[in-house]
Amino acid sequence: MKFYFTVILTLFISAVFAQPQKATEVLTLGSFHFAFHNLDLIKTKKDDQIDVLDPKYQKEIEDIVARIAKFKPTIIAIERNPTEQSKYDSLYNKYLQDKYNLSRGEEEQLGFRIAKMMNLKTLHCVNAWGRDYEILDSVLEGKDSLENKKFMNYFNKYADTVKQYFPKPVFKTKGIRAELIQKNDPKNINRDLGTYLIGTFKYETSDNEFFGPDFVTGWWFNRNLRIFRNIQKINAKPTDRILVIFGAGHMTLLNSFFEASPEYKLFNVNDYLK
Repeated sequence: MKFYFTVILTLFISAVFAQPQKATEVLTLGSFHFAFHNLDLIKTKKDDQIDVLDPKYQKEIEDIVARIAKFKPTIIAIERNPTEQSKYDSLYNKYLQDKYNLSRGEEEQLGFRIAKMMNLKTLHCVNAWGRDYEILDSVLEGKDSLENKKFMNYFNKYADTVKQYFPKPVFKTKGIRAELIQKNDPKNINRDLGTYLIGTFKYETSDNEFFGPDFVTGWWFNRNLRIFRNIQKINAKPTDRILVIFGAGHMTLLNSFFEASPEYKLFNVNDYLK
């Protein structure tokens, strides 16, 4: 009898510990850069830009914030480097005290507002930069000036232009929310990933036929893996709800990582925006 009791108890304990842990819920919001710093591959001409500080856009942003806040995030991750954490903590604290006017950046216009609504004490700076293979240094760092000039010319002019997929922005004609909905459409995100598999990806040098894949690996894939790792470092509990606010291009990989990871459960932001 004692033997059977021991077996049953062991099976019970095993079943309890075998239960999968609840995944931390995540909502990713891919955005265009509200401040139009034009540091990305695709630039926005001055005449095509909008000023998000304009009253009509401020009203729209307030509506967007109210919609996203329904996710009830307990953690907000933004596209800023960890080395800037103290800076953004200071700005956010001043904002909470009504001593700071928000800048144009989406990390403040959206992130700060939502954090305040959720009574959060901080926003997490989780941006990272990729690391290239050393074999590329002579070209990327300009040690071989001729090859560097040749590559940068190729990179900036971007071959395969006809095959690129960059939907025409609609923030000026249909508003910010319509633009965010377009950028976060899963079909658009998937097609955007294809842009990183043409053009520069095909670049070759005389001594490295895989220069393009090696470059894109560090420039884009490694960078987003590092960003994902920074989000993991937050050590969120299963009961937490993470909102990630980043440039929309990052969602091509970040969403895939969240969907594949056993630690997270990804939600579709358009279910909140629409």
